[in-house]
Amino acid sequence: MIPLTLTEVTQLTGGTLHGSPDGAAAVTGTVTLDSRTAQPGDLFVAFAGERADGHDFLGAAAAAGAVAALTTRPYDGLPCVVVPDTVAALGRLAAGVHERLVAGGLITLGITGSSGKTSTKDLLGQVLAAAGPTVSPPGSYNNDIGLPLTVLSADAGTRFLVLEMGSRGPGHIARLCGVARPRIGIVLNVGSAHLGEFGSAEGIARAKGELVEALPEDGTAVLNADDPRVIGMATRTRARVMTTGRGPDAEVRAIDVGLDESARGRFTLVVPGEQHPVALQVVGEHQVANALSAAGAALAAGMRAAEVAAALSSAGARSRWRMEVDRRPDGVTVVNDAYNANPESMRAALAALAGLPGSRRIAVLGAMAELGPAALAEHERLGRDAAAAGIDLIVAVGADAVGIADGASAAGRREGEESVHVPDRAAAAELLGTLLRPGDVVLVKASRSYGLELLAADLLSDGHCAEGNPA
Repeated sequence: MIPLTLTEVTQLTGGTLHGSPDGAAAVTGTVTLDSRTAQPGDLFVAFAGERADGHDFLGAAAAAGAVAALTTRPYDGLPCVVVPDTVAALGRLAAGVHERLVAGGLITLGITGSSGKTSTKDLLGQVLAAAGPTVSPPGSYNNDIGLPLTVLSADAGTRFLVLEMGSRGPGHIARLCGVARPRIGIVLNVGSAHLGEFGSAEGIARAKGELVEALPEDGTAVLNADDPRVIGMATRTRARVMTTGRGPDAEVRAIDVGLDESARGRFTLVVPGEQHPVALQVVGEHQVANALSAAGAALAAGMRAAEVAAALSSAGARSRWRMEVDRRPDGVTVVNDAYNANPESMRAALAALAGLPGSRRIAVLGAMAELGPAALAEHERLGRDAAAAGIDLIVAVGADAVGIADGASAAGRREGEESVHVPDRAAAAELLGTLLRPGDVVLVKASRSYGLELLAADLLSDGHCAEGNPA
């Protein structure tokens, strides 16, 4: 973060300063919501969440050396900038800092889409880092708290700022763009994520398109031409439109797409007048589309195509629980893709599983949240898709996932043998402990709220096949 006096923090947030008469003390560290990570010079934000109220930890933040706090009430032991709403004030602070950084030459890039946002953000961040100092933190900092914190982690030396933008309703992305207006906007796809909240794919498309509407006239909208709803956003922006995809009309496209022996994408990156080979280090053919979007954004930011291809070929997975592939000592491979799930990302993960080498492929699938009235039909369809992908064993976990097992059975999978429904994570772990043997590849995937990343951790910590399983 750029250094700010408490007077400046007060002005940017619209708050009232308490406990620092002259306001000359400066925030020289970072902005944090966690008193356990606070260090000398930091600004602590007292956020009142569902499980804890940051105001209860002001003493800990002061003891750790925080120079001040952003609060809704004064505190005697620490200078405070008092505001009605700390989340809204955090956004205003980030907006003010972002404006200063842009004046100094910062290029901001925003990414949205129903799936693949974090993976694309991680690829793009690593590509841009080859051209200059880049802020693109691992994880999904894509909401009213995470995005401002990402902005505030940039400083005067940052050249590129990569922001992930999520949406839970109309106006969300527009609000995030009000905090940090991107110069380059990337829209990946329009799928079924949060369908229950938006009501229709068209509603999702309207919300995702708020990103391209916010772009300046001298900016660039990077649109996936393989998705009709995304390319339809071209008429909603004043910015230049750059298209990506596999079709012949895309400006940035992939040809000769294939997978290596570890199911990692291989393709030739084609831009006007140039072709360059790309060998991705991330698993799944769906990553090719993410890589193309990252490539288009990097080109729009001024990188050369050869540099982009080379950087893509060395970029790895950075965020947890997204196609994490680990091999146990006994030869069982566990693929942890349990950060989140929707119908499109589930099908992509099943395709990746089908491409991985192994003696048996096992899909352990929890439910997909926020699908609304379409939930039952989508889960049954997923079961049929898993059967069609050639998965050897489909394990549906939890009451909300029973439709997956029903769909697999309807597709001809024998119940109890090729398709199994278990009530919870513990039952899944017990079942797999009796079944797994060397050479098996196990995919674990569900919406984040179901916590199946813990099951993947259980499987990895076990590390050996059960007694009686052939080794």
